[in-house]
Amino acid sequence: MIAAWSADTGFGRLLRFVAVGVVNTGFGYVVYAVLIVLGMTAQPALALAFVIGILWNYMTHARLVFGTRGILRLLPYAAAYGLIYAVNAFALDRALDAGLSPLLAQALLVLPMALLSFILISGVLTGRLPFQPGSGTPAAPDRKDT
Repeated sequence: MIAAWSADTGFGRLLRFVAVGVVNTGFGYVVYAVLIVLGMTAQPALALAFVIGILWNYMTHARLVFGTRGILRLLPYAAAYGLIYAVNAFALDRALDAGLSPLLAQALLVLPMALLSFILISGVLTGRLPFQPGSGTPAAPDRKDT
């Protein structure tokens, strides 16, 4: 299992993404929950949690999962997160319309949003979708430390 974890393959990267994703999801959900408890409504809390999460998640994904250095891909990463946010916000609205509480609704969306995130973030940080041939190496321009 240790070899699979450290392997620079689609599966190894997926394992690292899941582990880092648990931390990132916990971080984002705590930010969202704190904002809800402090009296913010669901959509503004989600938006602010996403903005804060983009910066946190970029550093963890880029370095720990994909071996990408520097900030050259931060803008495309943020754009991918914008798409993830839009899908999440739409789904959250539907869940709230169905009568779910804001905390339960977002908790139920965690897994589908994580899967969408893996696909989009893999594409942004490696230049390829997950498990495509040649997806074991990050795109060359960001390999250097900046």
